[in-house]
Amino acid sequence: MFIQSKLFTVGSYLATDPSKTEYKIESRITGDSIKKIEDAIDLIDGRLPKLKSFVLPGGSRSAALAHVCRTVCRRAERNIYRLTEAVEEPVLIFMNRLSDLLFVIARKECISKNGEEIFWNNTCE
Repeated sequence: MFIQSKLFTVGSYLATDPSKTEYKIESRITGDSIKKIEDAIDLIDGRLPKLKSFVLPGGSRSAALAHVCRTVCRRAERNIYRLTEAVEEPVLIFMNRLSDLLFVIARKECISKNGEEIFWNNTCE
């Protein structure tokens, strides 16, 4: 529920024209919001094996869905960067960290449902 609420905050921020309306506190991403996501990343990632290769999306339905969410989040992040108006740094950091959180969630789901991750075969065989 925290992430959904913060995504509404990001949407509110992006929908506000600061030349016509002052940002309300509800439309701001704070350092506390970013820290909450970073703490969740650290908690999940600390329980996962260290990465030694690229992970392929999939392994279980929940892992695949988390990877889809991650790619949508990355696309949103790139689009936010392209905006002509200056975007406050905490919004960009939040979106970047959210996609990282979705990645570690996907890894956790793959391991818990599939027993192991699927790694890229860089020999292309």
